[in-house]
Amino acid sequence: MNERTNTYNGVLLVDKPLGMTSHDVVQRLRKLLDQRRIRHTGTLDPLAQGLLVVCLGSATKIVRFLTGWDKTYEADIVLGRSSKTFDGEGIDDSEPHQTPPELTKSEIEKLLDQFRGRIVQRVPAYSGVRIGGQRLYDLARRGTDVTPPSREVEIKSLRCLSYDSPHLILSVTCSKGTYIRSLANDLGEAIGCGAYLAGLVRQSVGGLHLEDSLSLDQIDRWHTEGKLGDCLLPCHRVLDFAAIRVTDDFRRRVLDGCDLSQADVMCIDGSFEAGDTILLKDREGTVLAVGTAEVPSHAFGCTDGNSLFEYVRVLN
Repeated sequence: MNERTNTYNGVLLVDKPLGMTSHDVVQRLRKLLDQRRIRHTGTLDPLAQGLLVVCLGSATKIVRFLTGWDKTYEADIVLGRSSKTFDGEGIDDSEPHQTPPELTKSEIEKLLDQFRGRIVQRVPAYSGVRIGGQRLYDLARRGTDVTPPSREVEIKSLRCLSYDSPHLILSVTCSKGTYIRSLANDLGEAIGCGAYLAGLVRQSVGGLHLEDSLSLDQIDRWHTEGKLGDCLLPCHRVLDFAAIRVTDDFRRRVLDGCDLSQADVMCIDGSFEAGDTILLKDREGTVLAVGTAEVPSHAFGCTDGNSLFEYVRVLN
């Protein structure tokens, strides 16, 4: 593919397979599509699978606006054993199993109450978080005694889907930065028998869903057949923010970062407050820029020359 004339531009939903890192997927796509400008929007561990949101071409400019979205997972947690990595890789076969207690679904839901809402979570010792410029997993593998940091995260939804001892299947919707491995370990400690994450499938990222994704084999096939472009989501379909639509004349001045005046505004899509992230769009709805509203939407029309929009990223 001639990248300069046939570069793909848009958001691709990928069904990441087991065993590959998110970086592996990006590298595979670069080779398949003969295109360098490809970035993912949120890491999945090699032992996890499911939805990986990937931006191609000009859509790589919006990666920063997608990384903070809530994510939903289906987690397979095994009770009765602990793991130093909080997943199946860190199991020590020399340690004995513990028999998980008999639990009803209502008892499990009551146990889960302590993990719902805003919680403080310990980062796994085997993770990519940096301390003093070094990755935690590098320090852990060298036997360096380091206390992993804690962080506040939000578990927005936590439901027990099934329990067939020792496998507990949970649905989790959570904020950016949540470690489902840590949730599994903490749940095992709360029950008193230990637990680890045996399997994880990312079901959704924001309003994007796994059932709409493509496998790497499908991507290869659609690309070969010249149909992959039809599978990409344009930026305006993915960026879920209120917007200001601007005149055709102002559209040409967005690249220069020109100040937006009331005379440049055609209409407003949605509502917003000062300080909210909003979009600039052209007449047809193409996203031109992402920025911050300087005044609330209800004040448009009576701004008396005040600044209306602060640029964060120009897309077109």
